[in-house]
Amino acid sequence: MSDRSEAPDFNPQGSQLIYVAVASHIEARIRAGELQPGARLPAERDLAQEYGVAYLTVRRAAQVLCGRGLIETVHGRGTFVADPLPEAAADAPGPGNGPVD
Repeated sequence: MSDRSEAPDFNPQGSQLIYVAVASHIEARIRAGELQPGARLPAERDLAQEYGVAYLTVRRAAQVLCGRGLIETVHGRGTFVADPLPEAAADAPGPGNGPVD
């Protein structure tokens, strides 16, 4: 799909929480078409190695992505990109978009 751009490099900055940065980067990969709707995400430990973070950080990022409606976890099968994807809503409040509780 030619209207999608490439996902930016992963580069958390300043006071940004790492799990929020990971979630935002995975969201960018989904929106760019690198991870297609219905596709299975790599295992948490594989993503942790790819991002250079603890697997619990990836698990927390997955919770943020679930809250954004971008991924779904099926017990015993894995985690998948939501199909259909929700519209991008960068200004919408939600997990990872506002202050930390």
